[in-house]
Amino acid sequence: MNSAYILSLLQGLWATVILSLLTFLFGGIAGFIVALARISRNWAISRGAAAYIEIMQGLPLLVLMGLCFYGPSIVGNDSLSPLAAATFALTLYSSAYLGEIWRGSIQAVAKPQWEAAECLGLTRWQRMRAVILPQALRIAIPPTVGFLVQIVKNTSIASLVVGYAELSYNAKIINNATFEPFLYFGIAALMYFAICYPLSVQSRALERKLNVANR
Repeated sequence: MNSAYILSLLQGLWATVILSLLTFLFGGIAGFIVALARISRNWAISRGAAAYIEIMQGLPLLVLMGLCFYGPSIVGNDSLSPLAAATFALTLYSSAYLGEIWRGSIQAVAKPQWEAAECLGLTRWQRMRAVILPQALRIAIPPTVGFLVQIVKNTSIASLVVGYAELSYNAKIINNATFEPFLYFGIAALMYFAICYPLSVQSRALERKLNVANR
């Protein structure tokens, strides 16, 4: 086993982690805004957010990355860097799905909880912050973590369109040079597992902690 190849896989792993973290951060912020917009009492805001979700969910991620990478050149601007284009595309993609997941979690909170908070004279934001969102968080954890795991694996699409050298891309390059697919793709699979499994473990621990705290 060539140490240079292992180093290349580790570099790809780091690139995957960077792209995943940027997507978690920006996609989470945008997704929360989308979720709040979806439950807004303003019809135009709510329908606008719904239309955004439909468009983003209707576009394949591969196409979305291509639009983000090559789109600026159509209007005469320089193309985004591979990392920036991949982050932008994954942020748009994840914000639509996370927004819908969190919208469903917020609306899944029992109606009497909303009514009780309103009876206390709290403003809409105070009701959301103190009563609704803590309960919605427990509901949202499993589907959110499941989607974040999908995001980690979907980072592999970045190499196909924007040329971002993440883990699966480096594994493919090494395989083309060595013709040892089971070895190097197997190592890459273990590295993906090393990222995704702790996410699942931590989510279950957080879910148990929240359940205990709310008993």
